[in-house]
Amino acid sequence: MNTEITTYVGYSASLFIVLSFILKDVRKIRVVNMIGCICFVIYGIFNGMLWPVIIPNGLICFIQIYYLILDKKN
Repeated sequence: MNTEITTYVGYSASLFIVLSFILKDVRKIRVVNMIGCICFVIYGIFNGMLWPVIIPNGLICFIQIYYLILDKKN
């Protein structure tokens, strides 16, 4: 991936994470945070396999998916 595009993916990831702290609805927080985590995973992969970025954000993404599915069942 182009270095410039990778940089924009990283900035958008940061933007989504910050936006998730502004929201009040828990479901929206989880969705926006998950989008940010996915962007960070993409950023980590295309920026040279940055495992300290990929692993925690991948785990957080799965946690958000788990709670979104759990919330939908209830």
